[in-house]
Amino acid sequence: MNNSFLLSDEHIEYLDADKTLQLIVSPSHTFGTDALLLADFANVKNHQKVCDFGTGCGIIPFCWLRDHSPKEVWAVEIQEKACEQLRRSKEISPRAQNICILHTDLREIKGKIPGGSLDVVTMNPPYTADGHGILCEDTARKTARSETSGTLQEICTAAKYVLKFGGSFCICLRPERLSEAMIALHEADLEPKRLRFVHKKASDAPWLFLLEGKRGRKSGLQVAAPLYLQNEDGSESRELLRIMGSYKK
Repeated sequence: MNNSFLLSDEHIEYLDADKTLQLIVSPSHTFGTDALLLADFANVKNHQKVCDFGTGCGIIPFCWLRDHSPKEVWAVEIQEKACEQLRRSKEISPRAQNICILHTDLREIKGKIPGGSLDVVTMNPPYTADGHGILCEDTARKTARSETSGTLQEICTAAKYVLKFGGSFCICLRPERLSEAMIALHEADLEPKRLRFVHKKASDAPWLFLLEGKRGRKSGLQVAAPLYLQNEDGSESRELLRIMGSYKK
């Protein structure tokens, strides 16, 4: 590929061996391990209709296309620069042609995606609630890290609108926000059904949780076995290597 296609601060991450999924990343719109974990936790099936809210560079939809054959893939993002970056990734990735990129505020999602049409929605929400923590001066990072463009409750309301009955909404957050997330899901009729804590090592406290709510389902939460990213010797765990797949940072 001609490097002139990239901006000066961008580079490409190849997500598969034959380079049919080429993801453009930049300092403002990149991804971390948490996004890879969430993409895997969502447990997408072939032929499902799926969506990633706040998609950023598009890593979660690209992981789904690498590992599955979803029927319909939506990537929703409020930041125009992120959408433009993802559009260029789509242009150079033959396997990404069925991604529908939607530049919109989640609070204005009605009428832009058919209501009650999707099987799975994910979001890697801002880890800091609105009004808490120190806001980053960079606009892109502030939007990604803090709830400046939608509260957790508003995010859940948007997910409820697009999901079909029994559809799944999966998120990841810091453990200190677990009770808040449970309440937000429940109040949006997205009953918490599956929870998994993520630890760096077995000897460490969890630094992240993965949570699935299902639209319209009855209460009953399954707590899965912990996910450890490293073995005690510091090497990457077998499960993390499986989740990373062809991608190796």
